[in-house]
Amino acid sequence: MFAPRSRLILSVVLLHSFLGRSVESQVKTTISPLELVETVIHNELNRAGDREGRWKYLLNKQVEGKQETREVVETGSGSLDRLIALATKPLSVAEQHEEMQQILLLSHDRAEQQKLEQAHQKNEEQYNAFLRIIPQAFLFEHAGKSGHLVKLSFKPSPSFQPSSRVERVLQEMAGEIWVDAAQNRLARIHGVLVNDIRFAGGFLGRLEKGGEFTLERTEIAPDQWEVTQIAVNMRGKAVLVKNISVQQNELHSDFQRVSNDLNLSDAAGLLLKHGLVAALQ
Repeated sequence: MFAPRSRLILSVVLLHSFLGRSVESQVKTTISPLELVETVIHNELNRAGDREGRWKYLLNKQVEGKQETREVVETGSGSLDRLIALATKPLSVAEQHEEMQQILLLSHDRAEQQKLEQAHQKNEEQYNAFLRIIPQAFLFEHAGKSGHLVKLSFKPSPSFQPSSRVERVLQEMAGEIWVDAAQNRLARIHGVLVNDIRFAGGFLGRLEKGGEFTLERTEIAPDQWEVTQIAVNMRGKAVLVKNISVQQNELHSDFQRVSNDLNLSDAAGLLLKHGLVAALQ
């Protein structure tokens, strides 16, 4: 048995040891906002799980007040879609026939398919370039949590030197990023222009302060994330006289799995089949 004084000394030693390990553990497990963002961006750029899945989904899109609904089929070479409604109103028989004719022509036109593949590749490259620049363009701070999501605020980094118009836009943005804490994946990003942006001193155009964009992504299957919303609201002027207004909102829903081996011709066949069924109803 320990004497009272010995027990007290032992307790102090054990407490000191425990606290020391606790602090050391916190130092090792707590990462800075920038390190968290860098980890998330790394995961997004190496999103093997996302590439394993192909999906068919509904796209509800509003552009400058015009609304349309499309059925979209993903392939490894890009996406193909079929217009199914305008302003929530189903297409007429004549409009369905015209849409199906265009898809049928595409299914036999290798040159047009190659254009789609090239456009898909370009979009992928632009999206990846956008992701890579995020850790450099902004300063980040923890801004709270909501369930399994970690919220980070961001503002322009004074040391960032933009080398393109897209980077120039990012240089004037502030906003918030939500990260899935369990998987370190990007769930949402919302940015707002905090200043007017003038290209070539305004000669080539400008974007007005207050413009904003939102990108939302959702885990639709284990380790497979897809974009579920894109919203853009920008105003400005291009080449001195032409007013520009980009108001666009996309909602992606009703995801259904399709074959990973689907090519553009297969996707066209699937859309034609669905179009024929719809025309007969």
